[in-house]
Parts: sequence; structure tokens; C-alpha cells
Amino acid sequence: MSVEPLFVERTVSEADRAYEIIRERLVMLDIRPNEPVNDEGLARALGFGRTPVREALKRLERDRLIVSFSRRGTFATTVDITDLAHISEIRTQLEPIAAARAARTASAPTRQRLAELADEITQISDDDDDNRALLKTDVRVHREIYRASGNPYLEDVLITQDAHATRIWCLFLDRLPHVAEHVREHAPLLRAIVDGDADRAAELTLAHVIGFEKSIRELL
Repeated sequence: MSVEPLFVERTVSEADRAYEIIRERLVMLDIRPNEPVNDEGLARALGFGRTPVREALKRLERDRLIVSFSRRGTFATTVDITDLAHISEIRTQLEPIAAARAARTASAPTRQRLAELADEITQISDDDDDNRALLKTDVRVHREIYRASGNPYLEDVLITQDAHATRIWCLFLDRLPHVAEHVREHAPLLRAIVDGDADRAAELTLAHVIGFEKSIRELL
């Protein structure tokens, strides 16, 4: 059975496609931390051959989303809350750079896409309590901004760090208040990028990342 990824990105091969799908399952904790990851089972479930799945798993191990042990097998990595400080250190430095760069260099079609996304998330209601769907929207917004930066190396780093941050968020998803409000915070950020206001985009991005870490630490 073929499975669609949660977040559609540029994919050019079965290995890329398998990587996207398995990564989203790991990020959203559909594959739980420390759960075995079997290449044969995944290939059968996703409708791919074992070779592209194995290639995908090698990439995911580099992303620190899975870990392999000799004679024991492959497992989803543990979600360690002590990693939050390390992740936040990277994100507070690089996410504002990506947002500012997007504000300076994004193409007209990209700005149009971001403007439409801003309008979409503005419509999110405080009554929306589907935190899982809201989290998927949050991830989609971040990835759109990373792509809009026009720097594929920066994009790759931030997608990886956001994946680990999202796994931490998933651990606390049922306890986090104001998730809808957190997602709506992206609207003025997106509009700053659309307007070409790099300083404002960087400022709002930094506040958003710091706010995420603060929200998690308040639950510890």
C-alpha cells in the first residue's frame, strides 16, 4: 500500500520518497521512540523495495532519528528533553537568518504562496483543539520559510533541527496550552517576509523559537 507523506517536498527517487514518509512517522511519533524499525516491514507497508528503504534509513540515521546496533537491529531514537537546550541554541541562531534571507531574496511566486499561507493560519480558531493537526501546520509553515530562504544547506540543517524539536513537542502535545495561538504567531512573520522586512522577520522568528522552548520548560 502506497502512503502519502504528511509534508510534500521535492523528491526525485523512491529512496527520497521513502525518506520523507518514514521521517514524518518518526517526527510525529507514529513510530515511537525506541521502537524497532524494520526495513522489510516498512518496504512492504509503503510499497517500496527494500533497497530504497535501506537508503532512506541510512539518511535517517545521519539525522539522528534512528540508531542501529550490531546484532540488535535498528530503532527510533529516544526523545531526550535534555537535548532541548542544544536544539534551541542552533535554532535561535539560524532560524532568524533563514527568515531574514527569505524576506530579502524570495521570488514573487514564493511571496504569494507565503501570503496565502498567512491568510490560512489567521483563520485558525482558539476552539481548534486538534493539536496534532495544528502541529502539522506549524511544521509546514517552518518548512516553507526554510525553503523560501533559497539556501538549501541552511534548509537541510533547519529541517533536521525542527524535526527534533517537533518530536519533543509531540511528547507534551496533550498538555501544551494555546497551540492554536502558537501557530497563528506565524502570520505576522510570514507577512514580514512577504513585505521584505528582514529585520522584523528575524525578530519575530527569534521570539517564536524562544517561546517554544519556554512553553516546554514550563511543563517540566
